[in-house]
Amino acid sequence: MKNIAWIGTGVMGRRQAGHLVRNGYSVKAYSRRPEQVRELAAQYGFIPCETIAEAVADADCVFVMVGYPQDVEEVFLSPQGILANARPGTLAVDMTTSLPSLAQRLYLAGKEKGIRILDAPVSGGDSGAENATLSIMVGGDPEDFDEALPLFSCMGKNIQHMGPAGFGQHTKAANQIAVAGATAAYTEAIAYAEKTGLDPKKMLAAIGGGAAGSWQIEHMAPRALAGDFAPGFYVKHFIKDMKIIEEESQNCGLQLEMLESVLALYQKFAAQGGENQGTQALIQLYRNL
Repeated sequence: MKNIAWIGTGVMGRRQAGHLVRNGYSVKAYSRRPEQVRELAAQYGFIPCETIAEAVADADCVFVMVGYPQDVEEVFLSPQGILANARPGTLAVDMTTSLPSLAQRLYLAGKEKGIRILDAPVSGGDSGAENATLSIMVGGDPEDFDEALPLFSCMGKNIQHMGPAGFGQHTKAANQIAVAGATAAYTEAIAYAEKTGLDPKKMLAAIGGGAAGSWQIEHMAPRALAGDFAPGFYVKHFIKDMKIIEEESQNCGLQLEMLESVLALYQKFAAQGGENQGTQALIQLYRNL
C-alpha cells in the first residue's frame, strides 16, 4: 500500500500522517478546516484535499483521527464520507477513541460496501505522536491487521491486535481507566506537596523511581509543575472518553467508582473554563480550592 488518505489533522493526526510521509507513503489529507491542512502541508509533507471524496478516491488505506464518536459516524457514513466514496477493497482504520458499539457497526457497514475496517485507538499523547512511539490497540480481522502493521509501525512501538471489531476500543477504555487514576493521583500528590511545604520537584524525583512511578509522573507531572498546560490531550476529549467508558461499564453491569470521581473533577474543571487545556492542567483545580 502506497497511497494513503488521512482524515483529521489535529494535534495527533498531523504528526502521525507526517511519519507516513517520511516513510515514503503518499498521503492526501482532509480536515473540516481546509485552511489548516494547507498550512500544515508544507511542514508535514502531505497533499491537502478539499473533500473526503477527493482524499479517499485512489487510497489503498484511509486513516481517521477526529474528535468525537459523532464525528467518526459522519466521516464514515455520510454521503460525503468514506464508505460512499472509497473503492471496494480499501482498508479504513479509525484511530479515534470512540464507542466499541460504533466500531462494530462500522465494521458491518464496511462489509456491505466491500471496505475493510479496523478500530485502532492510540495511547501516548502528543509526545508519542511526535516521536512515533504510540501504543496502538487494534480490533478487526487479523489479516487486515497484518496488512496494516507496516503502517502502524511508522507511528508506534507497542502495537497489539486485541480481537474482533470493537476490541481496540474496549482496550482503550481500559487504558483510560488506568490513566484517570494515575492523573488524579499525581495531581493530588503535587497539591499535597505544595500545601505541606515539600519541594514538589524533589518529591516527584523521590517517588518516581519507586512503587508510585508511572508514565504520567515521568511525562505529565513535570508539565504541570512548569505551568505548561498545552494540550497533548485535551480535557474535553478526556471527559468524552470517560463518558464513553461510563456508558460501556453500565451496559455490562459494572460501576467504576474511581472513574466516576475523576470524571466529576474534570467536569468541574471544564465548567471553570479548562476544557481546551491539557489533562495535566487539573492541578489548577486543586490550587484554586
